[in-house]
Amino acid sequence: MSAHLFPYRWSLADGYPAKGIPYHGRKVFGTFICGGGSTMGYKLAGYDHIGGVEIDPKVAEVYKANHRPRHLFVEDIRAFNERADLPDELFGLDLLDGSPPCSSFSTAGSREKGWGKAKVFREGQAHQRLDDLVFAYVDTIAKLRPKVAILENVKGIIAGNAKVYAKEIVKRLRGHGYAVQVFLLNAATMGVPQMRERVFFIARKDASWPDLTFAFREPPIPFGNVYRKDDERLPLSASNTRRWRDTPVGGNPRSKTGNTFGFLTRADHRKVAPTILSGNTFLAMQDTPEDSSDNEYKMIGSYPLDYNFGGIPSKYLIGMSVPPVMMAQIAHHINVQWFNKD
Repeated sequence: MSAHLFPYRWSLADGYPAKGIPYHGRKVFGTFICGGGSTMGYKLAGYDHIGGVEIDPKVAEVYKANHRPRHLFVEDIRAFNERADLPDELFGLDLLDGSPPCSSFSTAGSREKGWGKAKVFREGQAHQRLDDLVFAYVDTIAKLRPKVAILENVKGIIAGNAKVYAKEIVKRLRGHGYAVQVFLLNAATMGVPQMRERVFFIARKDASWPDLTFAFREPPIPFGNVYRKDDERLPLSASNTRRWRDTPVGGNPRSKTGNTFGFLTRADHRKVAPTILSGNTFLAMQDTPEDSSDNEYKMIGSYPLDYNFGGIPSKYLIGMSVPPVMMAQIAHHINVQWFNKD
């Protein structure tokens, strides 16, 4: 029997929920849904995920093809919040989910230099600010009044000057009548073959419910478990091949000043893979200067092997998504500790 509650190697054809998990049909609606990493997590955990909001039309088409949502709004979350024609099903949900774009708070990005500025981001292909989207999502919570709301973001939102955003999120949620807990969780402890730390603000409308407790201790899954020797993979460019040669196994290349140079990691089959990023980054092979395969990236991100990416690079959507198994673990415990309590 597998030591993991949810499988990281799976297919959409397997159906929902995951084997051994009962279907309870609690309703979930998503925002910033991207490729549907969170959507699939909720479905694996027995929820009825009814749709979401996505600003990027191309990504929305891929989402639609894979998840067949009942409600899909292809627009900015701010425009969604202004709507007066929302279906009744979206009000009083069991759970509302949102992962506002995180590049503004990522320690790999410009952080403070980009706060308060509007520009065209790859996330949404629109001229917009990203740092205030966390507050736009809090407005969505206040509008729809779900029993539970989750706001997911990068670890950087609780580090350094970004802490003011985290504190304001909690303050505004409390102002709308929600009790709030903040968790820093690592997907590698939850049955995902990836070292991915993410922050989850989990709010509940019923203050009489007890605090959630998480104690994820699933066995780590090293890269060697997802490695597929015969998979098709692309060679690295000449410049990245030179960087690969200068990179120790399991490490990043370093510049002459000693700083980490770029985001090329040389895979170590004995260790859990690092965080998969959506940009032009590579988890290179341990022994040959080649990129990881699509199937390996899917398993590292716990995406289904038969997911239809519709021409969008798989690494981009996987890097932008909450790993389905990570969200399945959280959603399962919310159901067991809160909803089943009633």
